[in-house]
This record gives sequence, C-alpha cells and structure tokens, in this order.
Amino acid sequence: MLLKGDVTINAPRKQVWDFLTDPNQIGQCLPGVEKIETIEEFKKYRGVVSIGLGSVKARFSGDVEILELDEPNRAKLKAHGTATGSAADAVSEMSLSDGPDNSTLVHWTADINVSGQLASLVSRLMIPVSQKLAGVFYDEVRKRIETANASI
Repeated sequence: MLLKGDVTINAPRKQVWDFLTDPNQIGQCLPGVEKIETIEEFKKYRGVVSIGLGSVKARFSGDVEILELDEPNRAKLKAHGTATGSAADAVSEMSLSDGPDNSTLVHWTADINVSGQLASLVSRLMIPVSQKLAGVFYDEVRKRIETANASI
C-alpha cells in the first residue's frame, strides 16, 4: 500500500530536519513505539512497535536502515519487521522545502507491504489505520517542533 501526504510546519527547514532525523524525537511521536536502539548513527536502528488494527494487535520488532540522507532536503529509509506469523516491509521518503514565512513543507511517502496472518485478518483496515497513524505522527511532530520554536 502506498501512503503519502504533505504537512506544513511553522519552523525553519534545518530545525525540522534535525527533529525528523533524530530517532529519539520521532520515536516519541509515533504511536506504539516501545523501544528504539541505535546500531549505527544515521545508518541503522532497531526497534519495537505495537500496532492495533481493530481488535487485532501486533508487536513488531525490526530494523530501520537509512538509505539516503541529503541534509536538509531529502531522506529515504527502509524498514523490516516481524511479528508472530507476520512480516512488514516499508520504504519511506521525505522531502523538505522552504515554505512561506520561514515555514517548512514536508512531503512524505511510505510504501508498506504486510504479509502473513496480520494481512489476511485485517487487510481492509490497513490503509485507513496506517493513514490515520501517519496523520497522528505528523501532527505530533508539527506540534512539538512549533512549540519548541515558539519558546526560542
């Protein structure tokens, strides 16, 4: 499934970039993140995420590998995780550009493939729930960055 979206954050691009490339910051914004461990800074991370799709809950553990970093313009990563009887793979990209009044425009995509028991049980819920989780994530990112920016 391919998800995509745009968000405007009222903060300079460098500040947005620094936040979005800090796994500890983004881990606090993503629903269900239990743990993030740095394997190699700006290269590879390991984590655990719990996701609920309707009445079905899954706890994925896996790795995130940074494929490209073009500071402060673009980043691309891939993730692979497994849960009991299921697996998930994702490739995600974000591009940042200057917006009006010192704001930053973030365009993001995520191509996600879930297989196994989870996919067969809740396939019709995956796109709306995944899109909702992405919206919650970027709303929290925007709120945290703008709050930090307002206090500067």
